Formats: sequence, C-alpha cells, structure tokens
Amino acid sequence: MKIAVLMGGTSPERDVSLATGREIVRALSDRGHEVLAIDAADGRLIPGSAVSGGSASGIGREPPEEGKLVGLAQGPLARTLGETAELREAEAIFVALHGGSGEDGRVQAVLDLMGVPYTGSGPLGSALAMDKLVTKELFLADGVPTPSWLVGPVESSAVESQLGGYPVVVKPSREGSTVGVSVVRSADTLGEALERASGFSGPPLIERFIPGRELAVGVLGDRALPAVEIKPVHEIYDYECKYTKGMSEYEVPARLSVETTALVEELAVRAHRSLRLSAYSRVDFRLDVNENPWCLEANSLPGMTATSLLPKAASAAGISFAELCDRIIQMAVDREVAERNPMRPRGLG
Repeated sequence: MKIAVLMGGTSPERDVSLATGREIVRALSDRGHEVLAIDAADGRLIPGSAVSGGSASGIGREPPEEGKLVGLAQGPLARTLGETAELREAEAIFVALHGGSGEDGRVQAVLDLMGVPYTGSGPLGSALAMDKLVTKELFLADGVPTPSWLVGPVESSAVESQLGGYPVVVKPSREGSTVGVSVVRSADTLGEALERASGFSGPPLIERFIPGRELAVGVLGDRALPAVEIKPVHEIYDYECKYTKGMSEYEVPARLSVETTALVEELAVRAHRSLRLSAYSRVDFRLDVNENPWCLEANSLPGMTATSLLPKAASAAGISFAELCDRIIQMAVDREVAERNPMRPRGLG
C-alpha cells in the first residue's frame, strides 16, 4: 500500500511528532508498504523518507525557522496540505501529528475534503479531545470521574473555596504533552503558573491535584489495552519526564487489583466513546490512595514511537509495534469503505 505519513507541523509538539513519524515510517516500511513522510508545516516531502518494502533510514529535516512556523500556523491549511500531490495520491495517510492544528480537527477536516483514508479520529472527535474544558463536561455527562476544576484566570480565594485549596495543577486547556503544566502548592506561585499556561491556546485550566499513581490506558478499536503505570521522577508525568531518558519507569501491565483493572479499562473505553474518538486513543488517569480512578484527558493522537505508552500496552497484549501501525492503517481504510456505504450512517468521530 502507498502510505503518506503526515508529521512535524507547527505546534509546540513538533519535535515529538517528528520522532513519532520517523518510527512509523520505519515500521510500515518493514511491513512491506511504500512509505513517504510529509511535513505538515509546509506540505513538503521530508528528504530521505521515501522507502518501499525495506527499512527506512536517514529520515530528518531541519525545521523551518521560527518566524516561518508562526506564519504557517496562522495560514490556510488547504494551501499546504490540500495541494500536496503526495497526499492526494496516497492510498492512506497516517497522521503522526501532535498538538495544534494536527490534533484539533482542522487537519482532519482538510483530509476529509481530500477523500483519502486517514488514521485516528475525525474532525469532531479530535476537536473534543483537544479541548480539555469540553472534555471534562462530556466526562461528567457520561459518568467518567474527573478532578474538579476552574477556568482561569482566578483569584486564590476561588481555589480555596471551590477546589479545597492547594496543591492544584494549572495547564493550558488546548495543548498536549503536558506543555505549560505546573503543580501549584501555594497562592504565591498561582499567578506565575496562570501566566505560563496563558501563553498557549485556550484559557488556563486549574484542576484539583490528585495524589496517587499515574496510569495510562490505550484503546484500540473497541477494546482497552493493558493499563500502563508511569513512575516519573517528578510528581507528575511532565514534558521532561516523558521525553528524557531515565526520568520515568513503566510497568505494564500495571499492578492493580482485578476490580480496579476492570474499572479503569471500562472507563477508558467510555471516555473514548464519550469524545467520539475512533480507531485508537490513550486515556490518562490518576489513581488516588483509595484506588479511585480520576480521568484527566484522552489523547486522540498519542505518541507512537516504539517506547511510547500505547505501543508498550499493545506489546503487553502481544501486538508488535509494526503490527500496531499496520492495524491502525487498516482501520482507516475500513472506515473509509464503511462511510462510502450509503446504507451506513457516517461516523461522528
């Protein structure tokens, strides 16, 4: 199959996306596909990425300068993607983007107009999962427990009266990879954390901090994968702990009781469906000292390097990284075939 891997882009998570994309290109090539990589920042082919039925190597590219990235991020997506011949001619597109327009539904809307099968969720599910404020409202409506929250900016008195005091977590409401996230322990640092989170898209979110364990549950198709427990050096699984070697340990399957395992898996699938996600996702939890799970968010395009959380969970279920990538591609093709069938309603995800 001729597959284009869409990677890079203009979000703060560009580097993470490039790492994800490189791994996917290699994996799909090893499965015998004809694969090439496209930078979503400008629609250009990444040098050294076109491979056919063999191991990819040497994939890389210096990013456009910062000023150009800002301009591209603010420009019309159709100009850079809709007119990219390699995307139009592909039999399927693997979306390896993180954050920004790549994960908020805008890229997915362009790909829908192009009519090429693509991986992950559609425009609606992507947009819902990216907006943490909307996510929390939907979780509450569907019985998925989530920590109480406020929308910033707020005074410290509101944190005391409505969230029960400190510590709290302050984060951007429309970013991923824990970009701009702070744990705030006193009123003295609340303003600084709010200012930091306000530098990204969406209003800042102030969330009750849940002491306990960090869990991630992948969803593939319509079932949950084994839960992963993350043991970061820091108090939360922040950007540094995610992407710095040796700063986190992982246990998969997580050591949980049978009852807790069943509960977090059921809640992960419920959260996935609540946000109209499709194909695959990763749902993040905090497990408090009483083993009550609290859902933080769902990721519509989770990291997909061989050492990322979703592939770790798939491996524990007996699914290799290359097979996982292949399954995700096949789900995209199957969804496109189903949606072309006039006897079946078009999915919302």
